[in-house]
Amino acid sequence: MSKVETDFRDAPVRQTAGWRELWLKEDWWAIWLGLAIVVVGIYLFAHGGSWRWVAVVPPKWTTFAQLTAHFSDTWLRYLVQFALWAAAFTVALTTLGHKPREFLPAFVFIYVLAVAIFTIGQWDRANYYNLEPPLVALVVGLIIANVFGLPRWLDAGFRVEFYIKTGIVLLGATLPFTLIIWAGPIAILQASIVSIITFLVIYFVAVKLGLDRRFAAVLGAGGAVCGVSASIAIAGAVGAKKDDAPIAITLVILWAIVMIFALPFVAQALHLPAGVGGAWIGTSEFADAAGIAAAQTYGGFAGSNGIAGTADQSVVAFTLMKVVGRDVWIGIWAFVLAIVATTRWEKSETGSKVDAAQIWWRFPKFVIGFLLASLLITWVTSSYSFADYNKIVNPNLVAPIKDLRTWAFIFCFLSIGLTTRFRELAKAGSKPFYAFTAGVVVNVVLGFILSAYVFADHWANLNP
Repeated sequence: MSKVETDFRDAPVRQTAGWRELWLKEDWWAIWLGLAIVVVGIYLFAHGGSWRWVAVVPPKWTTFAQLTAHFSDTWLRYLVQFALWAAAFTVALTTLGHKPREFLPAFVFIYVLAVAIFTIGQWDRANYYNLEPPLVALVVGLIIANVFGLPRWLDAGFRVEFYIKTGIVLLGATLPFTLIIWAGPIAILQASIVSIITFLVIYFVAVKLGLDRRFAAVLGAGGAVCGVSASIAIAGAVGAKKDDAPIAITLVILWAIVMIFALPFVAQALHLPAGVGGAWIGTSEFADAAGIAAAQTYGGFAGSNGIAGTADQSVVAFTLMKVVGRDVWIGIWAFVLAIVATTRWEKSETGSKVDAAQIWWRFPKFVIGFLLASLLITWVTSSYSFADYNKIVNPNLVAPIKDLRTWAFIFCFLSIGLTTRFRELAKAGSKPFYAFTAGVVVNVVLGFILSAYVFADHWANLNP
């Protein structure tokens, strides 16, 4: 099972370190790193530049000659990008008490493998099956870990939480509140209905099966919001056991991969309009990378075989539903569940009054970074129309930050794969699978009803 570094159950009972927490906790370092990228990006944007040169990614390719030309022209950009990532992570981890001589060699391995995986994910045949680089990273990591194995010293580079926390802060920069407003009330309403109902179904089924309430909350959030990110955030918020988040992450990824192939082809068989299909995928998928792959696949069917609409409608509908509507719930669930866990669950377990400060100590601080990043980009984009945002702000400010976020997610998904052992996952038993699968069924059915019937006119006539 994937080794998530923190024991969430122990974290809340530690005494606060006061202001020292600002440089002695991983959550805060993820905030400083993520916000530094955002602030520098805003400064560059204001002066006619961007992160684009550093935020280099492999291109879509068909032949090895194309790859050779790309890396011949851009090797220095990759070297600078590696140096910046390595320096940032090393400074943070050194302050947190880790040894640079252990982390740096392992991170070299992670980065080189990430470049190779990103390149594989950009191959036109991988693109044909819409296997996004983070998912390719997961699959490659799982194969290496479960078939070949790795030396233990490399574990120092598999900082699953640090990478995903940094990625979540950068995710906030791609979700300005202006974008939420542009998404419109229908998208927000549908996303909210799905998030709340899916969480409650998974939670109550898990509790009915005898699982701990904290574990049930982690599973519920993994299915209701953004799987990997939400599982880690909620595990910290409720004080879950250290094995709870990895189990939830594995289930999220398992079903996310299934949905990549199932949803587009079922939607095609039902001849759903492109916008309706994209909205259904957005309300049914559990991971952004998997969802965008499925939405792009269905967009490819548009305009033929009785599928009305355009490819853009499918992708935009998915983005409004999943990337905007559901992902913003990560902060809401973290805050609500931190309060519930401290004021109700622990009070009933101990019979004594719980210190209200536990809510703050336990709240995943990197969610604050997510909100701050969103506010900063909101401030920058407040004077732009939606069209100008897509034409000017997105390519020059948001897109490069999104590419850096993708790198962080690849580091995370690769680390999850490299530390996941299927034989250890089997020890968790079948109850988590049954609870999560109950949520999958409700999620898919509810998403279909809302997308294809209740709000069908809105999604079928979506104007990207």
